[in-house]
Amino acid sequence: MTTTRARLIKLNNNDNVAVASSEISSGAILTPQSLTALNEIPAGHKIALSFIPKDQPIIKYNQIIGFANSDITPGSHVHTHNVYVEGFKRDHAISQDLKPTQLIPIKDIATFDGIIRPDGRIATRNYIGVLTTVNCSATVAKYIADLFRRIPEQFPNVDGVVALTHAYGCGMNAKGKGLELLQNTIAGYAVHPNFAGVLIVGLGCETNQIDYLLEGTSLTLSETVRALTIQESGGTSATIKAGESQIFEMLEIANDTKRVPVPASHLILGLECGGSDAYSGISANPALGKASDLLIQNGGTSILGETPEIYGAEHLLTRRAADMNVGKKLLDFVHWWEDYTSRNGGEMDNNPSPGNKDGGLTTIYEKSLGAVAKGGTSNLVDVLDYAEPVKKSGFNFMNTPGYDPVSVTGMVAGGANIVCFTTGRGSVFGCKPVPSLKLATNSKMYESMKDDMDINLGTILEGESIEDAGERLFNLILSTASGKATKSEELGFGDEEFTPWQLGAVM
Repeated sequence: MTTTRARLIKLNNNDNVAVASSEISSGAILTPQSLTALNEIPAGHKIALSFIPKDQPIIKYNQIIGFANSDITPGSHVHTHNVYVEGFKRDHAISQDLKPTQLIPIKDIATFDGIIRPDGRIATRNYIGVLTTVNCSATVAKYIADLFRRIPEQFPNVDGVVALTHAYGCGMNAKGKGLELLQNTIAGYAVHPNFAGVLIVGLGCETNQIDYLLEGTSLTLSETVRALTIQESGGTSATIKAGESQIFEMLEIANDTKRVPVPASHLILGLECGGSDAYSGISANPALGKASDLLIQNGGTSILGETPEIYGAEHLLTRRAADMNVGKKLLDFVHWWEDYTSRNGGEMDNNPSPGNKDGGLTTIYEKSLGAVAKGGTSNLVDVLDYAEPVKKSGFNFMNTPGYDPVSVTGMVAGGANIVCFTTGRGSVFGCKPVPSLKLATNSKMYESMKDDMDINLGTILEGESIEDAGERLFNLILSTASGKATKSEELGFGDEEFTPWQLGAVM
């Protein structure tokens, strides 16, 4: 036997498991706990600190993450082989933990260098977009954007021309929820401040025709929101030629901009996690929560999403809901997801993914408890449907799927002008026209994927405080909003990650 001073991360005094900060060999005697490891414990996985009887709860974060399917002896590896999930009563206690918001005095509010649009909206980037109503116009949209892969030298203030295409828009219920979500998403991007102008390209016979898109949303055509229909324009070549002319005209408009200092209150921060590991809820997510709180104290806004990935932890959000209606709306979305997954032959514990489990996450409850840490401690001021525009400053929740590209697409459609994406396994992601910062949860992955990661928050596991890491991240958010390129922007990511939520039957 070996004696190992392995660092076990115990997150709350009431927990009956701890997380291994490094691999622990079977038979190792762990000090100062005087605990013998009965199995090999991979880094990031859990070890039992005390005897856990069969059917009794596994406690982490002082919360239930699952139940023992057999007696678990101290020192045992605790994971999918000896843990099961079942429903249990949670005290949602709506609004019980509300607290006064400590806003920073106006004279002391942080600033960033933003772009002020003519209507007063603030942008963090300056793109021209080519959007599509339907998959049938996707190739034409890409051909138009490809003509501007290199922006002409006379437009130095433009970040690029990007085609954001999708696979939907036809073969769907003309009056269903799926079409409504698609139209709201397209409309949200069309008016996003990071687009100085957009060209919407349709085919002409699809369910989601341009006229129907305009009727179904508040979107209107203008000098900076234009449209072309392939069948009315004379086919592919004629549409590409017309599109080229339209883009050149909007480039003139887009180039007439400059960055000026503006308050951080104009930032809307999308909070996302993907490719998570057991450290996500210990390092990067709490640090992002701290940065979110700092932004809100500066009058800004953040959006947490992924309803299936707050499942089992939603009571931590309802307790700080601004009022009963906000809390009830969140619970209504949770119940909708329970019914939706059941109708489709699934279950809410379909998560964590295989990669999450390999990284040490055992149940959806455990993953959710770590995921909600991205939302910090601020009051929950509003709950939004997918792609619904943000209306209130402060901490918001949006009903999105857990699939990262779909979730972020909804947040950007709702107005997010910067995104922070935490990852422990190493997700690669961009979301034009919005900059996306990728936050590493552990130093090992950060070192191996430096070209993709914007900041290492694994330093928290090595002794940095969450408060210091959160402030460091907040400053990076400000500099990124001011124009500093993210790693994904340097690599050119973001053209293919536009993924509206497909809801309903494809017919």
